[in-house]
Amino acid sequence: MKTDIKAEIISTASHLFYKNGYNTTGINEIIDTAGIAKATLYNHFKSKDDLCVSYLRHMNSRFLKSIEAYCAAMPKGKAQVLAIFDFLQDFFLDKEFNGCWCIKTIAEIPKDNKEIRNEIQSQKQQFIQFISELVDKNLKIKSSKVSETKVRQIYLLYESAVGESHLHQEEWPISEAKNICSKLI
Repeated sequence: MKTDIKAEIISTASHLFYKNGYNTTGINEIIDTAGIAKATLYNHFKSKDDLCVSYLRHMNSRFLKSIEAYCAAMPKGKAQVLAIFDFLQDFFLDKEFNGCWCIKTIAEIPKDNKEIRNEIQSQKQQFIQFISELVDKNLKIKSSKVSETKVRQIYLLYESAVGESHLHQEEWPISEAKNICSKLI
């Protein structure tokens, strides 16, 4: 039962942080929405930052599982690499799309908040590693230096497509990033 309550708190906070922002969402709003007592929240999380790290991990876990399955369902080769942009387009079309949870959060925290910053950097490294595995499995690149460069370029294209599609509320940044990536690989 304790795990269920903690999971419910994380789910509620995740929804509110992603929709409304980290700073805008107060602890009392999370407590009210989750239907719990303040003591219950603090029994599971020692601070709002602690809850934020759990939110980031929750979002990242869901994201990585979803994008891995999505890409794996595509034909091997270039299509599996380009599928990250198709996944992003589907994500963009979801009525809940509100950009990148990591970038939204990092923009709201003080520069010296190492715990949250380190978590976000770790998640971005996990995504880079995922792209690296996609490239290694699907593209025939002989040089590891060239491969590493391509991975970083694909990552930057994806990340800019997330931010710009959110900013403009249009799909063109995603399709343009996919077109550039197609030429790149």
